[in-house]
Amino acid sequence: MEILFISSGNTKNGISPIVFNQGNSLIKLGHRVSFFTIKGKGFKGYLKHIFILRKFLKHHSYDVVHAHYSLSAAVAALAGGQPLVVSLMGSDVKASFLLRYLIKIFNFFFWKKIIVKSQDMKMSCGIKATTILPNGVDFKKFKPFSKKEAIETTGWNPNKQHVLFAANPKRKVKNYHLAQSAFELLHHQDVELHSLTDIPNIQMPAYFNAADVILLTSHWEGSPNVIKEAMACNCKIVAVDVGDIKETIGNTSGCYVTSFNKTEIADKIDKALQYLKQPEGRNHIAHLSSEIIAPKLISIYNDVL
Repeated sequence: MEILFISSGNTKNGISPIVFNQGNSLIKLGHRVSFFTIKGKGFKGYLKHIFILRKFLKHHSYDVVHAHYSLSAAVAALAGGQPLVVSLMGSDVKASFLLRYLIKIFNFFFWKKIIVKSQDMKMSCGIKATTILPNGVDFKKFKPFSKKEAIETTGWNPNKQHVLFAANPKRKVKNYHLAQSAFELLHHQDVELHSLTDIPNIQMPAYFNAADVILLTSHWEGSPNVIKEAMACNCKIVAVDVGDIKETIGNTSGCYVTSFNKTEIADKIDKALQYLKQPEGRNHIAHLSSEIIAPKLISIYNDVL
């Protein structure tokens, strides 16, 4: 099958690793996947790509066009990309009433299928005819390995414990202020709090394996990949109850779901630090392996065709 992925290309490393990894999982099944990235922010940045993409599509033919994010999908629709499958992200249905309205209009006139990542996203979207399919995790990339080796890669102090806020603190939705406030209640001299900025996806397994606890305090999420990737590395996790986190973590020992109360978060971090066994998160999310999710995505394409 010939497949075109359309997505933003505005990150420092170009295409989102989530989109690239999903495309790569389809390539491993023997399909041909091409990537078209939209470089430019805001409505103006997306609008100018309608004409660029329309010209591109005149010279290329695909069985399926798969757009990631609502504005990318709007560009794809207005450029004539068909049949059009759309993957919505958390920000599409959580951050903006305008985007939710735009989604309903384009879905009625142009889109053949909408994919959301969780039941929570489906409810927020307000469109019944959506398919729930989480992003898969590359279990060959994200796996447990020696903490000593991981620490050497990250450059962290080997004599201390490490809490990893696995996001850029400047992104307001990630709520770093709450993470920092909770961490300050620990009063541990031998524990450090780290955050991530522009770390290539290929290095992320090392950061997960170097961390003693993964911390997520976002205001909202859809189905955060960082939690699934950390689970695949058998990490200990403390995360607020947003998106499908409670469902993903389930009853995995050493992993804790909390409220937005900083005292409770600090208490759960402390419990995770004192939990001496390695969690078995990898087994708990075996059904989210990209090798299992990729054929399901192809099945969606076949339904559309």
